[in-house]
Amino acid sequence: MAELTIREIGREEEETVWRLLKPIVEAGETLCAPPGGGRAGGLAYWWPATARVFLAEAEGTPLGTAYLRPNQTGGGAHVCNAGFATAPEAKGRGVARALLVRVLDEARAAGFAAMQFNFVVASNTRAIAIWESHGFEVVGRLPCAYRPLSGGEVDALVMYRRLDDTPPPHDT
Repeated sequence: MAELTIREIGREEEETVWRLLKPIVEAGETLCAPPGGGRAGGLAYWWPATARVFLAEAEGTPLGTAYLRPNQTGGGAHVCNAGFATAPEAKGRGVARALLVRVLDEARAAGFAAMQFNFVVASNTRAIAIWESHGFEVVGRLPCAYRPLSGGEVDALVMYRRLDDTPPPHDT
């Protein structure tokens, strides 16, 4: 694979982000964006006002995108949230892993103390393996919380990690 570059982007590149999100949103298997919401729905999910968005490219070809934003406001604003999407043709090429490393670095630089993934679809085993290999733990399971377009119900996971590499506190 040609050298991967990752850069923060602005709203003028929404169309590029939508081209990456469209097949994932329409498949309805891993993201909570409304599958029938079109471009407006997909971008509203991915890019609210509080988000910073990043684009991964190789030789000018967009291969993936990520967002970084506070998970909550007020007393929860020190924990961030992120999401990742990889172009179907780039799966297995390290794009999500590279985006995760960049977003973790950006989160630390922004002063966040932890990162939480609120709703990881349990059937998304490739993503779960990447997140776990970077220190994320499953701290919660939401039974039958996701209904993929392919049918049935799938659990969703809550995954968490401290950004200063201290272990998460556990209830005793």
